This record gives sequence, structure tokens and C-alpha cells, in this order.
Amino acid sequence: MSSKEFLLNECCQLARVTREVLDFCQPFTCGDADLDDFFANTAIAYEKELMGKTYCWVLREDITKIVGMITLANAGIQTTHLQNHPRRKINNLITYSKQGRTYPSVLIGRLGVNIDFQSAHYRVGAQIMDFIKDWFKSYDNKTGCRFILVDAVNNEHAIRYYERNGFRPLFPRVTDEKAFYNIPETEELRTRMYYFDLL
Repeated sequence: MSSKEFLLNECCQLARVTREVLDFCQPFTCGDADLDDFFANTAIAYEKELMGKTYCWVLREDITKIVGMITLANAGIQTTHLQNHPRRKINNLITYSKQGRTYPSVLIGRLGVNIDFQSAHYRVGAQIMDFIKDWFKSYDNKTGCRFILVDAVNNEHAIRYYERNGFRPLFPRVTDEKAFYNIPETEELRTRMYYFDLL
């Protein structure tokens, strides 16, 4: 790639992931074996079961190269199941007359960036996130969607990525989240729920 700014919407084209796309393109790797395996072997079955839909960005100058992949699914924030603090935090974002028990959301189920495009020069992860935010705020969006949710892997790299992109933890403390999911205090919390308000 040249040294000029890499713009995802100009350098790549968006495609829905199908078996034909996966067979045509080079194997995708983001450096995480579990994510790579999901995109290669599970994403198609996931869509057939209506559990999520996977998209990819293919490089225009080499249409066999996938730059990034993402799986999205419908979700919701059910405030009746939340503890007082996170429930108030979410409800305070909503006009009082529109407050309810569940707020429509989209869930980022999986997100991966090709290891060849993970440097700060490309900013692919940030551009994918900007795309998702714009997509679900756009006039073309088929349903109402107030929040983006992600069950982020609980490590410094993933948490920093989502916080840098404006996401906030649904639960203020790890102990609160463990209590909500009935996870023993001594057990590791593998993921943390983060949200982004689209307004």
C-alpha cells in the first residue's frame, strides 16, 4: 500500500460474507485463532440460523484480500434486569416520556482486522466502528436502533479500543458485572459489556 491516507470507504468495498466470498478470497487472519475460526467456519451457519450476519471489506486493488470482518446481530438493553446504577445511567439518556423496559440495540458479535492492516497508519478498526455508527443512524436503517452493544474481551487492548471509540461499560465495576451474571468472585470475567449511545 502507498503512504497516502488509507480510507476504508475508498480503498475497499463492503460485501456480505457468503461461502462463495470465503472460497474466492485469501484466508483471513486477524491474529486471534478463535476469531479466525469463527469467520472461516461458523459465520455462514450463524447466518442460516438467523443469529447474526457477517460482512467484510475487500480491498479494491486486490479483491481476494479481506481487510476487515464483522458480525452483527439484533439485541436490546433490558433495564428491568439491571441493577440500580446501570439502569439509571441508561434511562437518563432517554427522554422521560420514551423510557421503557427495553431499548433497541445492535450487537457487535465479532470484529476482526487483517493483521496486514493493523498498524496505526490504516486505522481500520476505528473506520469500521465509524461505519457501524453511521450505518445505524442512517435513513436507510430498516429498524430503530438506539445503542450499539459489545461483549468485549476483557483485556487491555480490546477495552482500550472500545473506550477510544466512545463506548462505556454497562456495569461500573467488574464485581457488579460478575454479580449480575452470577459469576463467582474468584472466577475470571472473560468479557465485559460495553455500550455506545447513537444519539
